[in-house]
Amino acid sequence: MAAVGTWSFSRPAVEKTMSMLLAGQNATDVVETAMSEVEDDVDTGRHIVGRGGYPNFKGVVECDAAIMEGLPGRFGAVAALRGIAQPCRVARKVMDRSPHSLLVGEGAESFAQELGFISEPNKNMLSDHTSTAYQEFLEKNKSVVSGHDTLGLIALDLSGNITVGVSTSGAPFKSPGRVGDSPLPGCGLYADHTVGAAAATGDGDKIMCYCPSFHVVQLMRQGSSPNEACQAVLADIQRRIRGDTCFEIGLIALNIKGEVGAASSVEFPYTFWKQGMGSVEKLVLNQASVDKSKN
Repeated sequence: MAAVGTWSFSRPAVEKTMSMLLAGQNATDVVETAMSEVEDDVDTGRHIVGRGGYPNFKGVVECDAAIMEGLPGRFGAVAALRGIAQPCRVARKVMDRSPHSLLVGEGAESFAQELGFISEPNKNMLSDHTSTAYQEFLEKNKSVVSGHDTLGLIALDLSGNITVGVSTSGAPFKSPGRVGDSPLPGCGLYADHTVGAAAATGDGDKIMCYCPSFHVVQLMRQGSSPNEACQAVLADIQRRIRGDTCFEIGLIALNIKGEVGAASSVEFPYTFWKQGMGSVEKLVLNQASVDKSKN
């Protein structure tokens, strides 16, 4: 059993994951529940996730989320979803109840409503912090937001099932309908029950062009450790860019042995737990670095 999450604000989700895994619950239920609690917390919205997230340039919060099991074909996602503070729960329903894998905009909202989700007014999706930031954006015509984005969470349960989930309210003050890497399989997340799983965070418009999560899992399939795979994918992207600096990207990975890895082009705190540890720990990667201590 093991779990890993992106950024420092993932700690509550990883702690919830730890307790649920120790209680014998399956990885998918764990990921959905742990992520939804963070999504619905207005205080974590400033990290660009769920309720309290930053709106698009018209002032409307639009969320993206996805969940993927290691079993073939088990994937569900929503994008540009309005009015629902726990988009990961809707993504789970897409995976379980829809003949489709990705629903967007009005279609995603209608699907959620049909299954009993209540669409809230946009004002309920904003926080005082993000409302103020939006007003400053309108007045100055530029974004001054700093912080992190995308909650990524991977869980490996006692039976060896592995599931990964991602959730974000997207780039602050983005164009309406803009979708980044997060809800796209292979880009923001990927899982294979014979190998492991990976998730990405950072500049989604750039990340989606490189399918890094799929690449990480494929390298683990070929024998690389999670750390080696994350480092190799980051190095490959930097090589292909052919520049001195890389866009913002952080990668986390977990294999079916319970080994954790990460790499990033920026300072990147992440949290993790695995069986035998008494509590969740946090590690911080420096710019363009990879943690080599946990395999």
